[in-house]
Amino acid sequence: MRIGIVVDSACDLPQDFIEQHNIVLLPITVRIGEAVLADHRDEQATLSFLHAHVAEHGAEAETIPFSVNQIRDLFLGKLVIDYDHVFCMTITKTRSPIHDNAMQASFAILNDYKPVRQAAGFNSPFALRVLDTQNLFAAQGVTAVEAVRLRDSGASVQQIRERLELLAHNVHGYMITRDLYYMRARARHKGDRSVGLISAALGSALDIKPVLHGYRGETGPVAKIKGFDNAVQKLFDFVGQRVKAGLMTPTVCISYGGELADLQALPGYSALRETCQAHGVQVFEAVMSLTGMVNVGKGAVTIGFADEPHTFSA
Repeated sequence: MRIGIVVDSACDLPQDFIEQHNIVLLPITVRIGEAVLADHRDEQATLSFLHAHVAEHGAEAETIPFSVNQIRDLFLGKLVIDYDHVFCMTITKTRSPIHDNAMQASFAILNDYKPVRQAAGFNSPFALRVLDTQNLFAAQGVTAVEAVRLRDSGASVQQIRERLELLAHNVHGYMITRDLYYMRARARHKGDRSVGLISAALGSALDIKPVLHGYRGETGPVAKIKGFDNAVQKLFDFVGQRVKAGLMTPTVCISYGGELADLQALPGYSALRETCQAHGVQVFEAVMSLTGMVNVGKGAVTIGFADEPHTFSA
């Protein structure tokens, strides 16, 4: 059984991990004025675009996910030949149409794949499972890493499906953004009124940074902490406590809206990595996707891990 793994480009995983494990991307295109880039998770291309366009004009960006027809064409042109069963894991459907597009495309794919496979010499059936990760950015990566681990260990399709569906309900994503004004401008551009002018102004005036928690498709603030560095350190300390208590998978994914050297210099980061190493937890650090950066701003931190229900405490 040849098992394929598909994610969209908002899934924050290291470029070399994606390439090494043949993870297939559904790219999201970002347009800022005349500048256009399809996000294929090329870290240098992302950073170049960040410095040239996102920092100044990212709030007005348009993000264009793969359409139903583009997803259908990708599968029928390649994936139904290369694989027998594909797990397609998307950003939470509460924040993007990618999941719905993939679901719609799956019906056409399953109707039309047989002659394509037969022409390539395969007479066995093809199957596809679209999974809503119920999370964003680095937190999406947790499910993808587990899918790779299970596939490489020889797990059955049913075992993988059941495990991934369980994980999707238990991945926690946390984010701290540097600039609430940017978040407000971006939200207003998208017609999202969830970040109010007053809270943005107060937050910036007092240097208060909300800690946002993504869980089961919902995203909202769970704490307000003074100072970006202080907030990040408290978040890293909290994640370290959860690692010590025992995670559901030995994985922590982290992404940063900029150079990884700046992430590694943040207070509390080295201690978190040491805690993870001591407890057999692998850390995957990645430059945030272009999609993520235009939505939450330059210099934001996101982190994801699978864990039992818990309450954030600073």
